[in-house]
Amino acid sequence: MSEPQSEPNTYRQHRYTPPPGATEILLVRHGESQPVDPERPFDLVDGHGDPPLDPVGVDQAERLAERLAGEDIAAIYVTTLRRTVETAAPLAKRLGIVPSVEPELREVYLGEWEGGLLRVKAAEHDPAFVRAVEEQRWDLIPGGEPADAFRDRVSLGISRVAIAHPDQLVVVVTHGGVIGEVLANATGARGFAFIGADNASISHIVVEDDRITVRRFNDTTHLDPHFSVAAPPPI
Repeated sequence: MSEPQSEPNTYRQHRYTPPPGATEILLVRHGESQPVDPERPFDLVDGHGDPPLDPVGVDQAERLAERLAGEDIAAIYVTTLRRTVETAAPLAKRLGIVPSVEPELREVYLGEWEGGLLRVKAAEHDPAFVRAVEEQRWDLIPGGEPADAFRDRVSLGISRVAIAHPDQLVVVVTHGGVIGEVLANATGARGFAFIGADNASISHIVVEDDRITVRRFNDTTHLDPHFSVAAPPPI
């Protein structure tokens, strides 16, 4: 059905349309990962804690797949960490897509607090954690990744995905810190303004050259117990 036409000398409001050549990216935070036991820290991959999904996260991944299975998705990206791979797996299976790895979109490096220790320090209101939240900088954590380095590699990762998929929709399964960094940079907000993405949530951006338009943040409709697979809300 064609859009309603404006009367002469009037101008209707129109729904947003991505510019030609732009890339739509659905930034998905991985599903809930395994709880940390302070006596048994997570295994590390390239220095990063690498827990598997918790059973709750496995269910979230299935619900995500139900939500996105009907979308015209050209590619799925994951990081080097298994929780993103496991989250993407149900959707990749439904769509017959082999996920690609974009290592630059791995989680922010937490230095001495890797392996799950961040959760412990946060629960204990460790002074370094409190200061990091107040000043909205991950690099106030001992040994944490410098803010400029994190920003630059995340920007590089998003740029590489966008350049590879003009005029296409892609899914990037990544991490809460990365999603927060992308959206803060896109909007000029403070560092932790978008740090609260829920597990298995969807945030939607449009990348055109060096410009990012934020279309939505933290969409968790598919995690609602009353979500209908038969009539999923459009992306």
